[in-house]
Amino acid sequence: MFDTLVIGAGQAGLAAGSVLQKAGLHFALLEAGASPTGSWPHYYDSLTLFSPARFSSLPGLPFPGDPERYPYRDEVIAYLQSYAQHFHLPVHVQSRVERVQRTEQYFRVETAAGTSYEALSLIAATGPFQHPSLPQFPGQDLFKGQILHSSAYRRPEPFQGQRVLVVGAGESALQIAVELAQVARVTIASRAPLRFRPQRVLGRDIHFWAWLTGLDRFPLSTFWERHAPTAVIDTGRYQPAFQEGRLERRVVFDRFTAEGVMWEDEQEEPIDSVIFATGYRHNLGFLADLGALDADGQAVQKMGVSLTTPGLYYLGLEFQRTFASATLRGVGPDAIAIMKPLRRYLQIIRSSPRERETTLASVRR
Repeated sequence: MFDTLVIGAGQAGLAAGSVLQKAGLHFALLEAGASPTGSWPHYYDSLTLFSPARFSSLPGLPFPGDPERYPYRDEVIAYLQSYAQHFHLPVHVQSRVERVQRTEQYFRVETAAGTSYEALSLIAATGPFQHPSLPQFPGQDLFKGQILHSSAYRRPEPFQGQRVLVVGAGESALQIAVELAQVARVTIASRAPLRFRPQRVLGRDIHFWAWLTGLDRFPLSTFWERHAPTAVIDTGRYQPAFQEGRLERRVVFDRFTAEGVMWEDEQEEPIDSVIFATGYRHNLGFLADLGALDADGQAVQKMGVSLTTPGLYYLGLEFQRTFASATLRGVGPDAIAIMKPLRRYLQIIRSSPRERETTLASVRR
């Protein structure tokens, strides 16, 4: 019987592990993959963080090397592996969680390997980058070219000489499009115009200013998610690519044709490959039996605390507490924040039956 089980051992799960360890709790991390690196090994080879190493650390272990550089994917993978080793975190790999059930006092967790675990509390730390979100367009089944999600993209060489569309308006879409423009003719297709924010302001990275002002520590989740315009942090590579004619941007096409796409002006264009950099869907289906999810499969939670299931907590959700919640720099503060309600819950669940029922009833209300 564990005090806490953490589902997922990527950046969010590892942050939770170090905080649980510091609190002296009995816990384990269940990781679906073969190593404590989350989704990072599945990203494209050249992926680069948009936050400097100085602001890309988990609790208790600074990111190594020049603090002002922007680490690559493989550096992040190595850092996460070393983080688990440094703190001797109890990570159980190849332990994909398929189902979670709740008894009166504890959770029972079942894995695809057939192993069962029991715990008084649970932290779902699988993050938002598990299931690629691939939209469907009219005529898509007729298209003879290649369609893939950005999660399947690795490097530009296979696209040499092609006509390529990259659909999306985020960091991944821009990074992939700029890289592909070295070997192919590329267009970014997005529903809204692209917006850019400079990486450096007054000689300092914008993450420095967010840290200095406390913006990245202030709970902005609901307001930010609903009202902040989507913008890409420009490292100095994106806008010049458009200005120099290496990239163009168009409004998303209306439909596919057999040979390409039909743009909104009813002009058909032959296309070889379409890459959808259209994000991911949450991987929380294992919580379905708990009644912890809404009709869209999203967590019913506030600041990482389940509003439906006492003892259930979340880490790594987008805008969970701040705009940085789903990033390397955001999961640490969020892990620290959920420790107070989690430890209070453990105290309640270990108390006398009468006191426990009275307190849990107030928690549910």
